[in-house]
Amino acid sequence: MKISTHLFLFGSGPPFTPNLGEKFKRLAEGSKIAVLYIEREGSEDYLPLYTDCLSLSDSEIYYLPLRNEYSSEDLAALKESDAVIIGGGDTVLYRRFIVETSVGEVVRNLFEEGKPLAGFSAGALISPEECVISPNDNDQEVQLFEKGLGILSDVVISAHYLEWEEEVNLKAAVQKTDVAKGYGIAENSGVYLKNGSLNDIEGYIHIESHY
Repeated sequence: MKISTHLFLFGSGPPFTPNLGEKFKRLAEGSKIAVLYIEREGSEDYLPLYTDCLSLSDSEIYYLPLRNEYSSEDLAALKESDAVIIGGGDTVLYRRFIVETSVGEVVRNLFEEGKPLAGFSAGALISPEECVISPNDNDQEVQLFEKGLGILSDVVISAHYLEWEEEVNLKAAVQKTDVAKGYGIAENSGVYLKNGSLNDIEGYIHIESHY
């Protein structure tokens, strides 16, 4: 029987939106959840926002700070995870620390095994084959096109869609990458894709079709 994949993408930082949070909870409850994040001032206070709203009473939360190199212990712990959450922040750094690293390989394998994955803002942006980074989200202040994690094909993502006025950028990204569609996800909004197809939305979502 074909294994189903489960991808939750959000247009801003945590928490989960209520409905999609319940869906993620049903898939992840009673398991070990890995939260991948970049350390910054106040991380200790911020990290619980990713999972507290889910009320995962029987789950173990494993926090993995992202960096250039990972120990065998880091990778072994991540491989044991039953669900993964990729945080928000500096998309350029998230891409560098995940996409073409040993952590990225583990995350892709877990996803293909049917383990649910949730990405918030930067975590959402790096998920497709093509990672498109907004001019609002990098020091060069231009639209960047980079290799993504590759767990979602023929789609590009725009986060903070309304708040950053990303309409023009999303149209340009869809045309330049020649994908079928782009999802513009506003803050406090999200999408759930099952087997790569849109299954549910919550909040404000704009779908930009190429054809």
